[in-house]
Amino acid sequence: MKYLIVGLGNIGQEYADTRHNIGFMVLDEMARQEAAKFYNMRLAYYTEVSHKGRMLYLIKPTTFMNLSGKALNYWMKELNIPIENVLVVVDDIALPLGTLRLKPKGSAAGHNGLKHIELTLGHNNYARLRFGVSDNFPRGRQVDYVLNGFDDDELPELPALIDRSIEMIKSFATVGTELTMTRYNK
Repeated sequence: MKYLIVGLGNIGQEYADTRHNIGFMVLDEMARQEAAKFYNMRLAYYTEVSHKGRMLYLIKPTTFMNLSGKALNYWMKELNIPIENVLVVVDDIALPLGTLRLKPKGSAAGHNGLKHIELTLGHNNYARLRFGVSDNFPRGRQVDYVLNGFDDDELPELPALIDRSIEMIKSFATVGTELTMTRYNK
């Protein structure tokens, strides 16, 4: 069984530890835990890890957030992975920090990375792991907020949330969306 795990973010040092890059951060930690190394391949940083007899292909698109669909679509076709085995890890300002939600499908909710994936695929029937980054910003300052780092009081919470996200990714690949939602969505 093959799975494509897509962590959304932006390449470049200036975006490294920002809220918008939590998808990259989760996959970076997963690769670190599995002693896997990312390689700069076509449209994405790419690596693979195995878990309980399944191959998980991890990609971090190098297309920038607003063109994430290009990388997802290319690797899905290249690796011959069906849409039901694709999981997108994404930041979500509608959820408070500490909230992780797996969804089998859904709207882009204003997220440009998800909008482009939806546009590229022609539908929104793909699983996503929404990582709550909270919405603690003044009206009209959303872009500044997601492109900035986490606050000092939020940083201590991140390692456990990232580890939990990795558990959810592995669960998605082994027991599927529904059981993972039952087990982890609170």
